[in-house]
Amino acid sequence: MLQGQVRVRPPKNRSQAHPGVHPLSALVHRTQRFQPLPLPLGNPPYHFDLENVVPGIGTHATTLGKLVFHCVGDTGGVKSPEYQASVAAAMKGDLNLPADLRPQFFYHLGDVIYYNGEISKYYDQFYEPYDHYSAPIIAIPGNHDGDPINLSQTSLDGWVRYFMNGAPVVQPESQDAPRVTLSLPNVYFTVHCPFVTIIGMYTNVPEGGSIDSIQQQWLTHEFATAPKDKALIVAMHHPIYSFDDHHSGSAAMADALQHAINDSRRVPNMVLAAHVHNYQVIERKLVSGGPTPFIVAGLGGYYHLHGMNTGAPASDPTTGADLLFEEHQHHGYMTLTVDAKTISGVMQSVANGTGKFQTPGPTHTFSYPADLITLPKAEVVSL
Repeated sequence: MLQGQVRVRPPKNRSQAHPGVHPLSALVHRTQRFQPLPLPLGNPPYHFDLENVVPGIGTHATTLGKLVFHCVGDTGGVKSPEYQASVAAAMKGDLNLPADLRPQFFYHLGDVIYYNGEISKYYDQFYEPYDHYSAPIIAIPGNHDGDPINLSQTSLDGWVRYFMNGAPVVQPESQDAPRVTLSLPNVYFTVHCPFVTIIGMYTNVPEGGSIDSIQQQWLTHEFATAPKDKALIVAMHHPIYSFDDHHSGSAAMADALQHAINDSRRVPNMVLAAHVHNYQVIERKLVSGGPTPFIVAGLGGYYHLHGMNTGAPASDPTTGADLLFEEHQHHGYMTLTVDAKTISGVMQSVANGTGKFQTPGPTHTFSYPADLITLPKAEVVSL
């Protein structure tokens, strides 16, 4: 190592900084390695029915002909909580919309708490900001949720205490912002919803993410057995593609997803991720027909937004990923709507406190087919 050396900056106009095995580095903190997983709360294959937290959602969604929900990651408002507060306030406002537009739950893409998932930080960064956000919050863990302060802390102890509690209780740390705990079956799990199946991975702590062979087997199984009459969304914290100038995309996560696709022959309709603190809509053509969207939505409240190594539109000749839209100057969130034919979404940015970004930034919309996508015989994908 050279004196004064820091981590390498992602290269310009590239969506994956490391197109192979992610290099080991002496600059990585000793706790930022693959962390052991807590014991599952439920039995394989770790399914969670949305009816458990939104009773009657099946009838409600059928009546409306669609399902509406919030989605974003990297919300923890450490250092500058006003950014998270602005996003949370806008999301709470959406719960006053008419029934056909009102989100029914919030799917969190990880990094609920900074920097180390401490139980003591849950009031400031989770309970209090979402006080009066009356819809359920379902989450996959992010790297900061699982990265312990030191070797004396158990990885994911705070996340498990709220999201994977054996019985619905109100934890004392919620103080004057009580919220009843969830009983998710595992740190990776599948949510069965009207119109859509959401497979949520836990990509652990190392930069670029890492999963073990057990989760890989589970992921392939979930692809192979997902209902064919519903759209399929995959959610992970570390993105496969990202044109940012801080983290970049992950070849390790690309490898995990391509194995699941090639072995199961099922192609997801959409891949959601966070970790990078901005918003990007990236497309990659995996099969004949329309492209597959890979959406990065890590602009949920953490104070430090990440810049880009290129502007949109842009293409990465190495991976074939195309950047269609990006927003890296405002915080915000997505609202996703799934019906029998489409997955559509709106990214709504919010005002960022003071200065030149004190007014809301852009709104971005997208729409993709929700039809079953399978891999043609004898074809394989490479991400």
